[in-house]
Amino acid sequence: METLLKNATEILLLLFLIITFLQSGIDKVYDWQGNLGWLKGHFAETPLKGLVPLLLGIVMLVEIISGILCLIGIYQLLILDDGTMAFYGAILSCLALLMLLFGQRMAKDYEGAKTIAVYFVPAIFLVFLLQV
Repeated sequence: METLLKNATEILLLLFLIITFLQSGIDKVYDWQGNLGWLKGHFAETPLKGLVPLLLGIVMLVEIISGILCLIGIYQLLILDDGTMAFYGAILSCLALLMLLFGQRMAKDYEGAKTIAVYFVPAIFLVFLLQV
């Protein structure tokens, strides 16, 4: 219980990132065609238009891996009092958000870009908290 209370902020932020990225990554797996169709339209007028399937796959993998690393990170924090995997998960989450931000900016979807910035704040704060 002491470890849980000592790392409460980190664990709550990790749960936030797990929910965010595992849900998003799994959604991309189960609704690949729906996501791909929407994104092809979203990026139709950008230099990324021919790369949408590849980029969607990359984002999907990064999201799933970051969610898994955050999940492992909670285990390590609680059981081993080690934040290494949590740190890697937080960094990869930030990279995923930067990829998404880049895409939204390329598509000139400034409202979508603002939304991503809201997710970036807790993710980068977690990186700060976990730095050794």
